[in-house]
Amino acid sequence: RHCGYAHPFKQLPLFIVTGASGSGKSAACLQLAPLLLECVVLEVDLLWRPESFRADTNYRDFRNLCLRVAKNIGQSGRPVVLSGTASPDQYETCPERLYFSGTHYLALVCDDSAIQQRLKDRPPWRASSDLDKIAEHIMFNRWIKANASQTVPPMTLLDTSSATIQTTAGQIAGWVRRHLTTA
Repeated sequence: RHCGYAHPFKQLPLFIVTGASGSGKSAACLQLAPLLLECVVLEVDLLWRPESFRADTNYRDFRNLCLRVAKNIGQSGRPVVLSGTASPDQYETCPERLYFSGTHYLALVCDDSAIQQRLKDRPPWRASSDLDKIAEHIMFNRWIKANASQTVPPMTLLDTSSATIQTTAGQIAGWVRRHLTTA
């Protein structure tokens, strides 16, 4: 702003697909990319590093990194869909949030028994079958169901208890497109 150089900047909406582990986020988002060519679908776990695990800061550095990557991808003209476990307050308080025209949250939820079974069915290397971890994810799933309408911005809920991965991916694509047409 001081030298007079003007740099065009695209401010696009950001879509965040969240939910507890076992709710279907990763599986659905793998199917989502070819259904939603107008967006870039990004699983945030690929950016996760051990030093990102900072609950004392509400994972702020990690969330800010995810937003920075999404902001830069968005300069190609394609909005980004981020997939990963998070709550809106973890993104909305980040400095990088201001680079988006809006954020939209879709929370995948399911029955407790579905989360338990899905986590138990994962391969052993994922270390998902620990009963304490399963209980933690069930509690987060319940928290989302109870609080989705009160978060800022509110989260839309999508129950994946009995839906196929393909159906869930199609529903996510429809949700994104509805928001794109109103943006």
